[in-house]
Amino acid sequence: MMDKETLRDEVRHWLADNWDDKTAAEVGVERTSYTTSKPRQAWLARVVEAGWAVPTWSEEWFGRGYSTELGKLIEREFAAAGAPGAGQDRSNLWANTLLAGGQQGLKEKLIPALLRGEVNMCLLYSEPGAGSDLAGIRTRAEKDGDHYRVNGQKVWTSGAKTADYGMLIARTDWDVPKHKGISFFFLPMKQAGVEVRPLRQITDESHFNEVFFTDAIVPAENLLGETGGGWRVLNTALAYERSVMGEGARGPRSGVTEAEDEEPLIALAREAGKINDPAVRQDIAQVIAYKRLNALNTARAKADLAQGTSSSVMSLGKLAMSRILHEEARVRTELLGAGSLLEGGDYPRAEDANFLSLNAYFTSIGGGTDQIQKNIIGERVLGLPKEPEVDKQVPFRDVRTS
Repeated sequence: MMDKETLRDEVRHWLADNWDDKTAAEVGVERTSYTTSKPRQAWLARVVEAGWAVPTWSEEWFGRGYSTELGKLIEREFAAAGAPGAGQDRSNLWANTLLAGGQQGLKEKLIPALLRGEVNMCLLYSEPGAGSDLAGIRTRAEKDGDHYRVNGQKVWTSGAKTADYGMLIARTDWDVPKHKGISFFFLPMKQAGVEVRPLRQITDESHFNEVFFTDAIVPAENLLGETGGGWRVLNTALAYERSVMGEGARGPRSGVTEAEDEEPLIALAREAGKINDPAVRQDIAQVIAYKRLNALNTARAKADLAQGTSSSVMSLGKLAMSRILHEEARVRTELLGAGSLLEGGDYPRAEDANFLSLNAYFTSIGGGTDQIQKNIIGERVLGLPKEPEVDKQVPFRDVRTS
């Protein structure tokens, strides 16, 4: 059994030998979750090889077989040094989902590359008629020899333009109730049968996309879980996604440096000359309280999340982060007053306030809407009665649609 102090010393010595100012400058700060720079990939490869990326996994899968407690100790040491790469056994949505449900060949092929950031991924879940109710999907996957042919449409797909693979849910059986006829795949994105169309967002970005499938091919070996058992795999994947979304979100985009040792709202209140306003102080205190409580809830949820399972408590963190972002954006706007109406590079604080106000809706929708999280919390955490589902036991072929 590894001793905490011994492990802490080992991690610190490894970081001292491998993480210096030059490496930090080369690796830089990850600006997008859709692609990974070559220097960052090289650094992640070193972290994976040393066993720090996924320390709670088995040695077969680049881990050390450590407990969750020791895994978190390693994460803290990396965070203290400002070095990325540790904690992927909790945060790497793609690798965790594949490890839990993938076939041996696919795991051997992709897990190392996913941990090193060499494979770009996207989520192929939502459809125009199946957003909040993902079990209502109509994209179909039909078996054809050693592969499946996929036809249909997905929407709100972040990172689809650069993705090598997409985690796809598709209907493989129309004669069973909706939750039982879904299968889960790793679908290759760079093929003729996949068309990606960017969607312009209110923030003037195009992270979201529509994706159309016309006889797209996915090998049978890329199936995760059993045929028709995709709903269970999906819930595992959603738990990891909500965990990541509940722990953090995009910050300001102006590039103006904010003090690392001070709450950004406090610094902005000082700049605006409102730090002594009791109403302002109360608003800032409320945001900070939300953040502290969310951190505790997230830690609680992750402590209960075993590999390959899902946790309804993750919905608390995801919902809380949505509320934090909206509230923080509101306070930023109030602190700036009429100045918040300005925008552009000459007015970075206003630019940030406006961007954060608009981007907060991303967290309210992505990974399941706020309303869906409230349903999950009410039914699965608080034990309240479920909402009626008249089509739950009806073969999907017979489900009525508008």
